[in-house]
Parts: sequence; C-alpha cells; structure tokens
Amino acid sequence: MRWLFAVLCLSIATLSHANATPALSGKTIDKVLVVKATRQLHLISHGQTLKSYRISLGKQPKGAKMREGDKRTPEGFYWLDWRKTSENYNLAMHISYPNSRDKAQAAKQGVSAGSMIMIHGTPIDDEYPEWYFKTLDWTNGCIAMSNTDMREVWNLVKDGTLIEIRP
Repeated sequence: MRWLFAVLCLSIATLSHANATPALSGKTIDKVLVVKATRQLHLISHGQTLKSYRISLGKQPKGAKMREGDKRTPEGFYWLDWRKTSENYNLAMHISYPNSRDKAQAAKQGVSAGSMIMIHGTPIDDEYPEWYFKTLDWTNGCIAMSNTDMREVWNLVKDGTLIEIRP
C-alpha cells in the first residue's frame, strides 16, 4: 500500500512541476530574439517563432552599446538572469550585459561598459499615457514594451533563458 501512495505522490509532483514551466501553445520558450532594426522581440521555441512583440530601444538605437551612458541597446548573446518589479517601469527582466567581449571592448577604450540593461514595461504617468511611448525609442539602453506585453513575456520566459540582440 505504501508503494501505491509513493507512486501517487511522485505522479502529482511530476505533473505539478510540468505545469509550473511556462509555455506558449504547449511549447517552452528557449530563446528570446530581439531585432533592433524592426523593433521586434520574438519568443522562440526550438527555432520556431511563437510570438512577436513591438519594442522600444535606447535613445541612440543604431549600433551596439559601447560604454555606460551612450543610450544604446547592446548587441550580442546574453542571458535573462533575474527579474524584479520596478517602481518606474512595472516589471523588469535583467539582461546579463556586459559579457566578456563587451567588458574587453570598454576596457580597451578606458571606459565603463555600463550595466543594468533590462527588458521592462512602460511608466505609468498621468502626463504621458502608455501609448505615447509605443513608437518612441526612449530608454537609456534598455528594451521597453507595453505593460500588457511585458506581463505576458514575464509569465512565459523563465530566468536563465538565452537572449540574442541583433542589429
């Protein structure tokens, strides 16, 4: 009888863990692809784009981030390594910028590479409604989305997911 109880408990634990993994159309997101030129963020599963979103970039969107304060969004391969709620931008997911290549390039120039690059939502501001930010590149180098889209990405993408940011 104990073995039956153990099998039942193991089955329930396995099923509950499977349901805890975020999925879209039953598929787990294994990569986030950002294409700066088209202002798109794509959720990828095994090479297939499952969903795409409109994004905003840094105020200087052309070119890769070179140093702290240049208002550019980085380009390259990183990880979405942690997340937080943000007083300024609602939800935010941290991008592991700078990577070793970014640090080396900045050191070569004798500048700081910068840090705290995030995917985040849009400010809630009575003076500037959310739609105001939709077509602007307004961040200091982060990737911004509407709050509705950010909530969806927050729920679908787990920490440790690869993010590729292309020009």
